[in-house]
Amino acid sequence: MRATFELEPPEWAETLAVLESTSLVDGPEEVRASVESIDGTRVTLEFPALDEPVGVNALLSCLFGEWADRGDVRRVRLVEVKWPRWLPGPSRESPGRALVGAIVKPALGLTVAEAAWTARALARGGAELVKDDELLTDPTWCPLLERVRAIGADAPYAPNVTGPAETLLERAAACVEAGATALMLNVFVQGPDSLRALREAELGVPVFAHRVGAAFLARGERVSVDARVLAELTRMCGADYVQVGSFSNRVYDSRADVRRQIDACHRPLDGAPPATAVIGGGVGPDNAAEHLAAAGTREGVMLLLGSAAYLDRDGLERAVAKTVAQCAS
Repeated sequence: MRATFELEPPEWAETLAVLESTSLVDGPEEVRASVESIDGTRVTLEFPALDEPVGVNALLSCLFGEWADRGDVRRVRLVEVKWPRWLPGPSRESPGRALVGAIVKPALGLTVAEAAWTARALARGGAELVKDDELLTDPTWCPLLERVRAIGADAPYAPNVTGPAETLLERAAACVEAGATALMLNVFVQGPDSLRALREAELGVPVFAHRVGAAFLARGERVSVDARVLAELTRMCGADYVQVGSFSNRVYDSRADVRRQIDACHRPLDGAPPATAVIGGGVGPDNAAEHLAAAGTREGVMLLLGSAAYLDRDGLERAVAKTVAQCAS
């Protein structure tokens, strides 16, 4: 496994290699990271200890490692990774067309009956995935399993199973048994290894990965991780749907960055199926065509409707239907 960093000063490369492997210069050679190349400020390291299945948390401890704590380096940004083959990847192929998904809004405060009514309206409009907001988990006024049962087969629903780690798989399995046709996880809050656990539990439904929390890794000026790397990590840990930002001014990503994240969902990665790149944040029926054009592809992408659909003058159901028509045209 290897990783490429933008490093200032590049002379710090040898220190970085030691720091993220043996921590001692004279540590065992068979597990010691090595400097493969230096090209200007781009430094590529090889990590022999990560070629075997050491687990996602150990992998990330090296990749997102102690370099961020150091005071003797000016800038480090992780920009590219050749992922180990032991990561599971998505459970299924992404479709060869553009999809429309939608979020149940408002994020908090709906009763079970209100959430179910909203999910059905989104489904009637043609949404192929209806999902919870990242803020909604299992509150007393809208319990998770009651919500799933109330929606039932009336919508292709992905409840948010983010919550206590010790009951994650139990919670997810109960949602599937209650009728959920997909599952959603706040990956960078719950942890990427939890996504891997959901994927390898083989619950028979796709997993939607919300990226809330990823910006704390991607937006740093001195120490950071490229958003393309985060999208690939999400895909390789098992997400079938990977959130990649949007082409609106609602999100921090540049248009080029979003296209690179879409590519991260689709490009060949050691046999892992491509994931569906979810374009979300300020997407609505009035700009859906613009988002599709900016994406540069209609294969394996989803336009995710949020608040804009609820503000549409023609009503919620019609707003979804208008977006679906633009994807089909």
